[in-house]
Order: sequence, then C-alpha cells, then structure tokens
Amino acid sequence: MTRFQFVADHRNAFEVKRMCQLVDVCRSALYAWAAAADARTARQAADEQLADRIRAVHAAEPENRAYGAPRVTAELNDGADPADRVNHKRVARLMAEHRIAGIRLRRRVRTTIPEPADEQVPDRLERDFIADAPNVNYVGDITYLPCVDGSTLYLATVIDCSSRRLAGWSIADHMRTELVADALLAAARPAAAWPGRSSTATTATSTPLGPTPPCVTVSG
Repeated sequence: MTRFQFVADHRNAFEVKRMCQLVDVCRSALYAWAAAADARTARQAADEQLADRIRAVHAAEPENRAYGAPRVTAELNDGADPADRVNHKRVARLMAEHRIAGIRLRRRVRTTIPEPADEQVPDRLERDFIADAPNVNYVGDITYLPCVDGSTLYLATVIDCSSRRLAGWSIADHMRTELVADALLAAARPAAAWPGRSSTATTATSTPLGPTPPCVTVSG
C-alpha cells in the first residue's frame, strides 16, 4: 500500500492535511494521484492483457519457453501496428511481476581438462595468430553445444590464421582424443594441407595415429 492509498482510505476518518503531514506527502501530489485513478485502472487492465499475450507466446511452441524479454518483445511486435507495439522494458517488468522466465538452456561445461601427468608442450605460435600466407599457421579450440534433450555435443575446430577460414572440424558426444584428431585430419586433407604450425586448446598429447605431430602445438 502506498502512502497516497493510505490517506485515501482514511480520509473520511481523519483530516487529509494532518495525514499528509504525518506520512510526509504533498496534498497537491495526493490530489494528482487521485485524479489519475481511472488512467491507472486502464493501465493495469492493459498490463493484464499484455501478460496474457506473453504467456501465450511462451506456450505457443516448446522452444519458446527459452524466450526472454527481448525475444518475447520481438514476437509481440512482429506484424503489429505501430500503435500496438510494446516496449521491451515493459515486457521485462511484466515478466518479472508475473514470474514468467525463459528456461536457461546453457549449462556450464568444462572443455579444458589438463592432465597432470602430461608434459607441457611449448606454444610454438608464441601467441602470434597472424600468418602471411594460407596453410602456414592454424589454431583450434573445443566448444560445447547444449541440446534440447539435455545432452551435450562437443565441437572441435581448426582455423587458418591467414584466411580465417574453417579448415577442419569434428563433432561428437565425447571429448576424447578422437574428437581433436578428426578435426586435425580434416584440416590435413589435400584441399587444406597444413605444412606449417598449429595451436589447439586440447589437452591430448597423442592421436589414434600415434604421438601428436611435431607441427602441432598442444596446450593444456
């Protein structure tokens, strides 16, 4: 209950001037608040209608349950007349008031797990990720892809430092040595031969074909 509402509820029992002094509000502000009662009622009704539309957007498709305020706002404004468009701040406020929240699909997955027993290999690129010609220096990394069913896929990539193109990649439901080896083998195909050096974020020090080639720098 606001101070204005308190004064309005007790105005028939006590003097308005005295109550305004006690609750430290200005009488002019009180009268302005009372004059805007109809507008507030209309705004609250409009907010309830908008909250129902937000719930409908969330329930329309299973993937919509992950929508936050920006995506919900985009759905509400899609094809709407300029006068019917809504602000994302208003959508965010109503979602918070009605406890409508998008499902957070992202999960923290650790993709770099160093092996204490492995020997640290020096960084042959020395943090220089620029190459003057293609197929000289490569960099690689592993990331994870959360799936709707709760599982996780792992993506290993190899990128040419000169052209910035994707030279090789592999995807699997595990993060074993084969994941990185497949990406390196894909980059080593004749169409993307790599006579130079590369740096990857994998912790593996060997592949199914044997020890990691000397042209590959592996950091833990």
